[in-house]
Amino acid sequence: MKTALVCGAGGFIGSHMVKRLKQEGFWVRGVDLKFPEFGETKADDFAQGDLRDPHFCSHVIDRRFDEVYQFAADMGGAGFVFVGDNDADIMHNSAMINLNVLEACRKRNIKRIFYSSSACVYPEFNQLDPENPTTEENSVYPAQPDSDYGWEKLFSERLYLAYHRNYGMDVRVARYHNIFGPEGSWNDGREKAPAAFCRKIAEAEDGGEIEMWGDGEQTRSFMYVDECLEATLRFTRSDWTGPVNIGSEEMVSINELAKTVMDIAEKKVSIKHIPGPLGVRGRNSDNSLYEKMLGWRASASLRKGLEATYPWIKQQVEKAKASG
Repeated sequence: MKTALVCGAGGFIGSHMVKRLKQEGFWVRGVDLKFPEFGETKADDFAQGDLRDPHFCSHVIDRRFDEVYQFAADMGGAGFVFVGDNDADIMHNSAMINLNVLEACRKRNIKRIFYSSSACVYPEFNQLDPENPTTEENSVYPAQPDSDYGWEKLFSERLYLAYHRNYGMDVRVARYHNIFGPEGSWNDGREKAPAAFCRKIAEAEDGGEIEMWGDGEQTRSFMYVDECLEATLRFTRSDWTGPVNIGSEEMVSINELAKTVMDIAEKKVSIKHIPGPLGVRGRNSDNSLYEKMLGWRASASLRKGLEATYPWIKQQVEKAKASG
């Protein structure tokens, strides 16, 4: 039986990856500071602890796993990443995790390790035009990420690639673009735009009002979590290191995102635009390199993903209302 380690298995993408690997017949160990918030973990073994601690890292990486997936990070949406208050924690915590996990894997002669970097590594100067952002993989240098979160991700990419060169480890580095779906943060200040608007519209009365940071003309693309898992597994099991984008090329404005959620919810809600943290003006995943190297492309539309996500968040809103 093949074995896998999922770091960050209590989080959104990590908990979904555990389920997917179990469906494929893997024996899976999950590790995180916390257990999954929205259901029992499917991992065969779950170690609760802090990957910033090298001794804990050595304890959980106590064997040679066939595949390691490193999702653990101190992260969140714009309200967490772009306000400036969390920069030191983001950089220190995530860098420590990556340093410890990589070194523990090297000492166990683990070869295949996937690292989830972020679209936030791309230079701000290439993402000023909301209609024509540039995120081609080789455009990352000269570097100028718009956040310390992006700088840490770029440092960690280089760390993984250095271990690949110096120690022969089969690292895989992917830059995720706004992954969303059920069982993710929706009301804790770390939620991203799709979850935030699903929550706001679920809470709003028909004909009511919701708030949105900025004018809503900033653009993004959003990838449904099942598509992300498929792209990640295909990439991890390929013979190519990357870095490569993993995301959707269906770019929408944030106003369009909110209106799609309203349509699914069958509610007409007005939008009040207010000042707030925004990130870059435009961003879209350039998937041409992934398609060239791996011959696969995502097919699920944003609407289809939101149709699966909105009912789940609406259910969470109703549960919270009933309990409090």
